[in-house]
Parts: sequence; C-alpha cells; structure tokens
Amino acid sequence: MSSITHRIAALFRIKANKALDKAEDPREVLDYSYEQQLQMLQRVRRGVADVATSRKRVELQVSQLQQSTGKLQGQAQQALAVGREDLAREALTRRTAVTAQITDLQGQQASLKDQEEKLTLSAQRLEAKVDAFRTRKETIKANYTAAEAQTRITEAVTGIGEEMGDVGLAMQRAQDKTEQMQARAGALDELLASGALEDATLPAGRDIQAELEAVTAGQDVEAELAKMKAQLSTASAPPAVEGPGQKESS
Repeated sequence: MSSITHRIAALFRIKANKALDKAEDPREVLDYSYEQQLQMLQRVRRGVADVATSRKRVELQVSQLQQSTGKLQGQAQQALAVGREDLAREALTRRTAVTAQITDLQGQQASLKDQEEKLTLSAQRLEAKVDAFRTRKETIKANYTAAEAQTRITEAVTGIGEEMGDVGLAMQRAQDKTEQMQARAGALDELLASGALEDATLPAGRDIQAELEAVTAGQDVEAELAKMKAQLSTASAPPAVEGPGQKESS
C-alpha cells in the first residue's frame, strides 16, 4: 500500500511540474529575478550609506574632541599664568582623557572607512552584474518572444497547434458524421426502391374510397365519351326523304 501511495505522489508531482512548466513564462521569471537583484543592490547601497553615515558621525565627534583638547590646553596655560597649578593640572588631566577618546574614535573611523570602501566595491561589482543580467535578460526575452511568435505562426499554418488540433478534430468528426448520414440515406433509398422498406408517409392499408372514386371517375368519362359519339353520329347523318303520301306537317 505504501509503494502505491509513493507512486501516486510521484505521479502527482510529475503532473504538477508539467503543469507549472507549461504555465511558466520565462520572461516573467527573468523579470522577477531582475527585480530581486535590484532589491539586493538597493540593500547593499543602503548598507554603504549607513556605514558612511556612521563614519561621518565619528569624524564629527573627533573634530569636537580635538577642539576640546585645544580649549583645555589653553585653560591649563591660563591657570599656570595666574598661579593656579591645580587648575592647570586638572585641565591637562581632562585633555589626556579626551586625547585617549580621540585615539579610540580614530580607530573606529579607520575601521568604518575600510568597511565603507569594501561595501562600495561590492556594490559596484553587484551593479555591474545586475546591468549585465538586465542586458542578457532583455536579449533572452526578445528571442523568446520571436520564437513564440514564429511557433504560433507555424502551428497556425500547419494546423498542429492545440487550438488548431481541436478544430481539425471537430472537422474530422463532422466529416465522419456527414458520411454516415449520406450512407444511411443511400441505404434507405435502395430499400425503398426495392420494396423491402415501405414508405412511412403512405397509408398502411388499401384506400377503398380512393379506389371507388377512381372507378367512378372512369365510368363518368366513358359515359361522357359515348354521349359525345352519339351526338356526333346524329349530326353527320343525312336527312330522311318524305314520301308522296306524307304531308308537311303544319
């Protein structure tokens, strides 16, 4: 039972893959892949921009801290000038701490700059690949469209396409039915002519009234014909000659 289930599942996957392959338009797949690459390129560019923004922020902090060290240096000199060695020492201590921060930030700045350069180079390479893919994509799409048009035209001319195949089958079925009807009509005509098949449009038994009317009509014709002959004989006979003893009737 398990093997049957596996075979059914495999058959279903094959059918599904064939259906998907038939419904899949390579041009849509290429356009989708191109859109995915554009999104990836956009993410890389945003990464470059984020790193550049962080580097600029660190540079600004370094600049502010450098200004602070200059200010603390001036304060230490002023404190010594007025005999406030303690204030001068405090200013110099703060200046040392700020200098250490500057050194740490400059290290971060260098690291961010290195990352920015690497990401920029990666973005440039990816952009070149995306541009090349776009050119190749448009070439493939144009070739596919031309091949599709040529295939449709050839199928229409030769009648081997699915739609034209259906039309051809319909025409063949119509031709077969026509031939069957013609054969049936010919067979019926032959049966009627041979008397093996009665005409269903005629009465099944003898029509007595019709036969009587036909006989009566024949008798009427014969009587009329005899009457006409008698009249013709009378009209053509010579007149009778009167004797001596006969008188003309008044």
